[in-house]
Amino acid sequence: MIPWVAVSETVTSFCRICEALCGLELDVEDGRVVQIRPDREHVVTRGYGCIKGLRQHELYQSDDRLRQPLRREGGRLRPVAWDEALTEIGQRVRAIRGRHHPDAIAMYVGTAAGFSILHPIFAQGFMQGIGSRSSYSSATQDCSNKFAVATLLYGFPFLQPFPDIDRTRCLVVVGANPAVSKWSFLQVTNPVQRLKAIEARGGRVFVVDPRRTESAKAAGEHVFIRPGTDVFFYLGFLHELWATGGVDEARARVHAHGLEAPRELSATWSPERQAEVTKVPADVLRRIVRAYREASTTSIGEGGGAALYCSTGVNMGGQGSLAFWLQESINFLAGNLDRPGGTLVGKGIFDFPGFAKRRGLLVSRERSRVGGLPVVNDALPGGVLADEILTPGDRQVRALFVTGGNPLLTMPNAGRLRRALRELELLVVLDILPGETASEADFVLPCTSPLERPDLPFLFPLWLGMQSRPYLQATRAVARPPGQARDEATIYLDLCRACGVDLFGSKAAQRLLEAASWMRGRLRPELGRGVPQEQLLSSMLRASGEGGLSALLRHRHGRARKSTEGHDFLGQRVLTSDGKVDLAPAPLLELARELPAQFERERAAAHELRLITRRAVGTHNSWTHNHPKLVGKRNTNVIYVHPDDMARLGLREGALADVSTNVATIRLPVEPCRDLMPGTVAVPHGWGHQRAKGLSVAAQTRGVNVNLLAADGPQRLDPVSGMAHLTGIDVQVRPAAGPKDESDWSGMPASE
Repeated sequence: MIPWVAVSETVTSFCRICEALCGLELDVEDGRVVQIRPDREHVVTRGYGCIKGLRQHELYQSDDRLRQPLRREGGRLRPVAWDEALTEIGQRVRAIRGRHHPDAIAMYVGTAAGFSILHPIFAQGFMQGIGSRSSYSSATQDCSNKFAVATLLYGFPFLQPFPDIDRTRCLVVVGANPAVSKWSFLQVTNPVQRLKAIEARGGRVFVVDPRRTESAKAAGEHVFIRPGTDVFFYLGFLHELWATGGVDEARARVHAHGLEAPRELSATWSPERQAEVTKVPADVLRRIVRAYREASTTSIGEGGGAALYCSTGVNMGGQGSLAFWLQESINFLAGNLDRPGGTLVGKGIFDFPGFAKRRGLLVSRERSRVGGLPVVNDALPGGVLADEILTPGDRQVRALFVTGGNPLLTMPNAGRLRRALRELELLVVLDILPGETASEADFVLPCTSPLERPDLPFLFPLWLGMQSRPYLQATRAVARPPGQARDEATIYLDLCRACGVDLFGSKAAQRLLEAASWMRGRLRPELGRGVPQEQLLSSMLRASGEGGLSALLRHRHGRARKSTEGHDFLGQRVLTSDGKVDLAPAPLLELARELPAQFERERAAAHELRLITRRAVGTHNSWTHNHPKLVGKRNTNVIYVHPDDMARLGLREGALADVSTNVATIRLPVEPCRDLMPGTVAVPHGWGHQRAKGLSVAAQTRGVNVNLLAADGPQRLDPVSGMAHLTGIDVQVRPAAGPKDESDWSGMPASE
């Protein structure tokens, strides 16, 4: 049965907006979702949901929704038939491949692609068919430091330890705000309740952040830290851990090598020294370390264990790789890695890390053509994409496919990237709404939304077991795709045929899937031709020993899996060459040599303003601003400034201010915020939709893209991970230099 046959039906599914994967109950009428509620009977999420997930159907049903392919004609995007669009794209790709290296054809994969199982697999299959290594990922905007460091320490990027938050005795959260952003990589429902539960059972929570965040207000003790100085906080933490006997050396020597490197590195970084730049008082740091150490030495039976955890505030702060290395070293050296109450490494429905490592997947040692930056997760840094387009040479990027992302709002120095995109011979965007990047495209291909496809939980919970309370769930498509929208797997299969290549570089795979696609159209005319997604998902489950899709669908509220207990990672699943944790990776040691000079630069810049970014509860990255109730009544982002800084800078509430770096200037209204550390200003990210004329709501907002201020190019990226520096940026803020009539403000970057 297909869901839109029923006149009225209530079905269960799960949200695919973020890692929380909340269980949902949906009322469907004739293929259209009319209401979404949290699934109160869900095996894990138990009735939890957020405003974005509960209103997503309204966003997908917008009149702005892409319903047919578009082709640029005479400077405008106009409707075109699928066959015509595919044929012309294929002709252009064939011509570029005929004249240039296959790497001249590139792909940018955004975050939304990761919340589907088949989308990223088929996108990569298309690139393999093309023979191109020019894949770029949104991870280098927010998290590739974790992947790069995990590869160096544990042998594979997706071996990502996570806090055992339901048993930990002490949790130290640095640069993360789970109350709004949920938990990076880890599936955790109702994060505020879970933080409060730590304190309720007698544990401690510390939130180290330049802003007193929603998480800090909900639970624990908040500690201010100057943006961009996290690496020195970790150095001071590690120094104090050694000094107070908090390192379990016997255990460490059994499971790791390079033990002396973190000891020597932290030897001179006393709590007093780190305080000079972090502004975290030495006695406060010592108190945090003491609570962490005491929890670490408490027996498991008494509810022991501690965990340090960080997210985008650290990742994007300019020293993300070093900071994450130090954090992981602390958790390991204190005996908390791979123990209940500490940090755990989950298990998916099969051993994906071992499988991928044996086949050389996601561990490429390629480097970028421009700047020689490393590939992480088989993807190049997005911060050099503009350079790769604009720099002549044999592998110069000349065509770009953008899938599941919106790089013109999420990448650093977006103004330069826009100019680069206009130099391409071909730009193809796959999306559900016509955003900023689509507005620059030669072709826009309409895709199905998460509610319009069958699915399993995405990579991290399914294949890696990154769930605080493990479970498995499947969903069928619950809504009818509008117009001519197609799922991405089918689009990439069709693109391969049009471009004269084979998916995954395999003629057998291409022919088999084309035959299956044709057969589906014959046997299920109501569905039409396309990749048989349900059969593929079912095959994946059976191959993993989890039964078929139909069996899992009968568990309407999810099926619980065995919890991760620890004591099964160290010595068993570490994938380095000798099976031991490498605490002294050469690339990180080389980068650490710059820390004394960086410390002096921080001291010299102590009185400079630092910009941090933040997320609003009602919006998600860059793609929910086209919903009037999610974007809210404000109609713009603002610059938040501490009242003391407002007085010093001559700023007035509601008046416009110019925010400048050496890259760009943006103009925003001022709003006072006492939750900020003095010397820190904050701007919500994801705004700046005025050029996306196809978004009738978002294009009318007056917000500005804060990432215009950030620098791109190989010299401005983290040399270990390729991460862009998107928060903790030095800025100058002054009253706007005009226009006098603030009602004339256009909301566009002042630099333009």
